[in-house]
Order: sequence, then structure tokens, then C-alpha cells
Amino acid sequence: MLSQLLFEHPLNEKMRTWLRMEFLLKQMDALLPVQDHASALHLFRNLGDLLDVLERGEVRTDILKELERQQRKLQEWAAVPGVDPQRINELRAQLQTLGSTLMSAPRPGQALREDRLIALVRQRLSIPGGCCSFDLPTLHVWLAQPQEMRDTLVNGWLASLTPLRQPLDMALELTRNGTPLRKQTSLNGFYQDNGEDANLLRLQLAADSGLYPQISGHKSRFAIRFVPLDSERGTVPDRLDFELACC
Repeated sequence: MLSQLLFEHPLNEKMRTWLRMEFLLKQMDALLPVQDHASALHLFRNLGDLLDVLERGEVRTDILKELERQQRKLQEWAAVPGVDPQRINELRAQLQTLGSTLMSAPRPGQALREDRLIALVRQRLSIPGGCCSFDLPTLHVWLAQPQEMRDTLVNGWLASLTPLRQPLDMALELTRNGTPLRKQTSLNGFYQDNGEDANLLRLQLAADSGLYPQISGHKSRFAIRFVPLDSERGTVPDRLDFELACC
């Protein structure tokens, strides 16, 4: 059983989109390989949700800007005494490579949008039970094909996302690791502070507290209210210690 729970809250629309994309990509990996209707619908639903997210904004442009920002930040770190210059140079080179690959890649998700099977299943997912064999015989037949054939197709779909996924993962990793968690204390279940132009809040709380945070705010200021999971009988201590990072 976990002793600590980590909550993350985006402080702008860009970070909100990135966290949703990361969540969907991890969900796709969770039930691979596709062996039955349950794992297939899990994959197709997450693929469809990811395409919906990608269609709402300039994801590629935002990630490229973030990679450039992180390179400038690493350049500043290079002048700090005690920092490993070789590691800094390796990270900068990696950011440059990922940025070049993303810039030259096709539009994110384009290969998935053009796939006939994904399109067919995506159309039926909005209908309750709409992927039954009588509604979607194409999927029924596909699931009867050899496992190797399905694996090759699914791996190709996921590989088409690699130019987007790798820079996204690195941008989030650098964001998260850029600021350490520090101990804070809430009074009567409430805490507020300045965001200092942050993109992401990371909050760690004892798993046995029976509490969860309700976070509101933006990059310059935020507020946290701790709420008991059991709204009728749960209580919030006058003073509650937790750990927080404004990334």
C-alpha cells in the first residue's frame, strides 16, 4: 500500500493538455498486447481521446517552444558552480535532437486519423454498446486474425506517435525535476501562495490521511483546500503537513 499520494495540478491550458496526453499514452500501454474486445476497445477509446486532444490546439508548437525554453534554462544552469557540464551538454543535445525530429515529423496523429479501422471504431464508440460484433463486424474479424498481425499494426500506430511522445516525456520530466518538493503546512484545511509563473503544482500527501486537495488558481497565484474523502464523517486537522513543488 502506498504511504504517500502524489497529486499534480496544471496551472495553464498548455500543461493541462500535456498531462492529459501523457495519461492517455500510458493508458494505451496498460493493456497491450490487444488480445480481446476489452483490450481492443481500451486502446481504441484512448486513441480516439488522444486525437480529440490533438485537434484542440497547437500541441507541436507548444512543445517546441518548451524544448527551446528548457535549452535556455540549461544554459543558465551551466554557469552554476558544481553543476556537471557534461550532463548539461547531453541534455541540451537531446533536446535539440527531439525538437528537430518533431519539427520534421508529419502532423501529430495524422497516421491515426487516416487509418480506416481506427476511424470505424471511433465512430461507434459514442454509441452505447456500439462496438458489438453485429454493429462492427470489421473489429470482430480483426480480433480473429493472428496475434502477430495485430501486434504489427498496433506497434505501427504507437510508433507514429514517437516523435511527439519522446519530447513530451522529456519536457514533463524536466518540468517535474526542476523544483524539489518542500514541506508546507495548511491551517484549517487551507493553503495559498504565489505561483511565481509556474506551470505545474505537485503535491504529496500521506495516503492514510483520508484527504484530497481541491486546487484552484493559475501561474501567479493558487489556493489549496483539503477535503475529506468521507464528506459526512471525515475531518480535516487544524494543521496538516504536506509537500509541495511549484514547477
